[in-house]
Amino acid sequence: MTTPYDARPWLRFYPAAVPPDIDLPSVAVTRLLDDAAARFPRRRAMIFLGRPISYRKLVKSADKFAHALRSLGVHKGDRVALILPNSPQHVIAFYGTLRRGAVVVSNNPLYTAAELHQQLADSGAKVAVVLDRAYETLVAAMRGTALDYIIATSLAEYLPAPKRLALRLPLKKARAVRAEFAVPLPDDPGLLTFQDVLRRSRGRHRQVPVDPRRDLAALQYTAAATGPPKAAMLTHFNLVANAYQAAAWDPGAQPGHETTLAILPVFGVFGLTLGLTTPVLGGATIVLVPEFDADTALSAIRKWRPTVLACVPLVYRQLAAAARARAAPMSSIRVAVSGAAALPRETADAFGEVSGGTVVGETYGLTEASALALANPLGSPRPGCAGIPLPNTYARIVKESDPGRPVPAGQPGELLIYGPQVFQGYWNQPEKTAQVLLGGWLRTGDIAVMSPDGFFTFIDRKRDVIIVDGFDVHPSEVEGVMTTHPAVAECAVAGIAAAQRRELVIAYVVPRDRQRVDPRDLIAFCALRLAQYKVPAMIETRRELPRDMLGRVSRRALREERGAGYPVAGRLISGPRPGPRA
Repeated sequence: MTTPYDARPWLRFYPAAVPPDIDLPSVAVTRLLDDAAARFPRRRAMIFLGRPISYRKLVKSADKFAHALRSLGVHKGDRVALILPNSPQHVIAFYGTLRRGAVVVSNNPLYTAAELHQQLADSGAKVAVVLDRAYETLVAAMRGTALDYIIATSLAEYLPAPKRLALRLPLKKARAVRAEFAVPLPDDPGLLTFQDVLRRSRGRHRQVPVDPRRDLAALQYTAAATGPPKAAMLTHFNLVANAYQAAAWDPGAQPGHETTLAILPVFGVFGLTLGLTTPVLGGATIVLVPEFDADTALSAIRKWRPTVLACVPLVYRQLAAAARARAAPMSSIRVAVSGAAALPRETADAFGEVSGGTVVGETYGLTEASALALANPLGSPRPGCAGIPLPNTYARIVKESDPGRPVPAGQPGELLIYGPQVFQGYWNQPEKTAQVLLGGWLRTGDIAVMSPDGFFTFIDRKRDVIIVDGFDVHPSEVEGVMTTHPAVAECAVAGIAAAQRRELVIAYVVPRDRQRVDPRDLIAFCALRLAQYKVPAMIETRRELPRDMLGRVSRRALREERGAGYPVAGRLISGPRPGPRA
C-alpha cells in the first residue's frame, strides 16, 4: 500500500548541500576521536573552566584510561558506569571505556542512592567513575551490585594550574572555593583516584576489535511510563551514524574551526550526540559547562565565542533574559538548536534578539534513536514544528491502536521512526523491546501529525494522553489554551484516575508575577475555547512545576503525586502549595 510517507515529501525542504542519504562508516566511536587527533592534533579538543586540552592530549589520556581498565580486569562487553557531570574526566573515561571494548553506562551524579542502585544492579557495571560529591551516595547504592572498583575524581583536578594552586592557600576565600570544587574523600585503601590510575597506566592502548553494528557502546537509561527506567542499547554504529547525520545537517560547518558550548549534560543522549560525538567528528572545540548557570554561560560565550549551541527551551529562555539584563552579546553563535520539549515562539524570538538574529531550530529525538531523528532546516525553521527527518531517516504516522496502518497526512497518530540511529532494544527486556521495534521501525510512543508537505508536529506523549468518557484529551492542547490567559505564566495538565474507572483532567498552574488566579475564571476561560470534555475538572496553583534533568515539565511526577485516585471528583483546588524540587 502506497502511503503519503513513502515519497518523502520533506526532501524538497532539504538545504541544497544536504543529501537525502549519506554514506555511514561502520567504525568504532573512538575512530571519530582518532581521526580528529590525526587532522588537528594541536587544536583544543576541550576547554574546562579555562583549561584547554588538545586532541593529541585527549587521545593519550583516553588510551591511558583504557589501559587502566585492562589492569582492573575490564574486558570487552563489560560495563563501566560514569557518574560525572560535563568534565574532562567524563570525556576521557567515555572514549577510554570504548577503546577497551567496554560499554559506557551514564548516570546522573545527582541521583539518589535508590536511583543509582537500580541502574548499577540492572547494568551489572563492574567499575564506576564517580564525582567526589556523589561518592557517599555511590557507596550507599553499591550493595548487592556487581561493582568491583570505584574511581573517584573532583572538578579541581582539571582546573588551570593557577586556580589549583590558589585552592591550596590557607585563606578563607580559598577554603570556600575549595569546597565548591572538591569534597574530601575517606582514607580507604581500596579507593582509586582518577589521576592515580592515569599516572600508573602505561599509556598506548590499541582499540579492542568491535563489530560496530552489533557491539554496544552505551547503555542509556530512559524514563518509563511506569516502573524503573529502561536501558536503551546503543551500538557503536548507532552513535557514529547519528553524529554523521547531525553533521550533515550543518553543511556550513568548517572542520577544525567550530566551537561548541556543551551546556546539556553529556550523560544524557541529547547532550552526548550534540555536545560530544558530533563536535569531535568535526574537530571542534568543546567548552564544557559542568553545571548550568546563566551568568557562567554568558561569561563562557563572551570569552570563547562558541559557534554552535544546543540547549532546551528553558535554558534558551534563561540565557535570553540574562543577556538582555546584562547587555551581553552572543553574536558568535552561528547555529542554535533546541530539543527535548516544544520551543515556544516567544523564547525563540527573545534569543534571536540578543544573539543578533540567530534562529533557533527545533529538533525531535529520543534516547531510543540515539537522540536525533527530526530537525528543522537551519536558518529557516517552521515555528511550532519538530522538523523533518534527517538523512537516511524515514518517518510515518500510524493508528495508535494499529501500528501497521499509516494514517493520511494531516491526521494525528503515533510517530514511527526508521533509520541507522534506531537502537537495538532494551537491556534484558525482550518483551518490551518487541513492543517498540516492529521490523526495524521504532514506535516512539509520541503522538504527532505530518503536514501534506512533510513537516512533523509533535502533539503529546502517548502515555500522557487522557481518556475522558472515551475521548482523547491531549494535555499540550489544554496547556496551550491556558497559557494564553494573562494570569498564567506556566501550566501542566495531567490525567488522574477517578471513580468508575474514569480519568479527570487536572491543570497545575503557575501564576504570572504572583497574580491571584481564580480557578472558576480559568475554567470559564477554557470552556469558551475547548470542547467540554477537554475542560479541566480541577485546577491547582503552584509556585513551580516538577522538572526532569533537561528542564522539561514532568507530568509523570504530577501523576505520581496523586497516586492511584483522587478523593473528591470535580473539586476545585486553589491557593499555593509547595511544588516538588526541580
